[in-house]
Amino acid sequence: MLNSNSISCTNDKFGRDLRAIWLFSILNINSLFRTKRRMRRRGVGWLMKNQNGNGNGNSSTAVERTLLILEAVALREAGMSNADLSRKLKIPKSSASYILRTLEQHGYLRRDREDSTYRLGMKVLALSRGALRGVDVREVALPIMRSLVDHIHITTHLAILDHSEAVYVEKVETPSFIKMDTWVGRRMEVHSTAVGKSLLAFLSPKEQEAILRQRGLKRLTPHTITSIPRLMKEFERVRQLGYAIDNEENSLGARCVGAPVFNSAGEVEASIASTGAISTVTLEAVPRIAEAVKDAARRISHHLGYRGPYPMPVR
Repeated sequence: MLNSNSISCTNDKFGRDLRAIWLFSILNINSLFRTKRRMRRRGVGWLMKNQNGNGNGNSSTAVERTLLILEAVALREAGMSNADLSRKLKIPKSSASYILRTLEQHGYLRRDREDSTYRLGMKVLALSRGALRGVDVREVALPIMRSLVDHIHITTHLAILDHSEAVYVEKVETPSFIKMDTWVGRRMEVHSTAVGKSLLAFLSPKEQEAILRQRGLKRLTPHTITSIPRLMKEFERVRQLGYAIDNEENSLGARCVGAPVFNSAGEVEASIASTGAISTVTLEAVPRIAEAVKDAARRISHHLGYRGPYPMPVR
């Protein structure tokens, strides 16, 4: 679950995760960054033509060959043998064998004992998850939120769960002369807001109840839900429909429609919600707005690595 400490940009963390992939004896880290820049500029084909390391030294050659081996294995579901890789990449068998053994020892590849083919190891999966966690949800969400606001003309917020409160971490305002009295960093109740309900609905009942009891169910308007059993039924409805409604529960005269954002692990990372006056967000308009909000939340989730059905089935 994303918390307020992870709001800041995570480029440094991502860099550390990337560098960790190659910290073993055959690699030189400075050569790696030079090689990665050349790959982006000239493509893998250039590496294959220059795999003998002309002008770059043996360490650079080892990096290039290792990158090519990992990429080739990743693209072959059935795995690849030393001979397969040697033929495909035009690498001497002895060199390929040494690289393969080192990658296997460090968990980046695994070898089938029966046919001696190599497939990607769990270490690569773990690092890919680390890379996805390094994605700033605000950076991913902002262009999608802008597109949503252009479509429905309603102010939209992105929120995360911080302990027992929802915190706005991004806001895209409609150009209307009517402005919402909200700001990035504002803390909101979870039981009376669409962002809060979306954040809590897909947690376990134990987690939900712990948060609600810690924070309490303060009555903010005559429409606020103030009993845990009623709120649990509301969470069930959110899970079934895939969106939450704040029907003047947090502020009289305002209605809000929200949806959860999932990360690559299928956990709720954030939520987005569109808020407007009840004259704009009418009850008749809620289904249409909800579909647009859900579509935006689905797209953000996809960019964060979530590949399951939306909304996520209850476990």
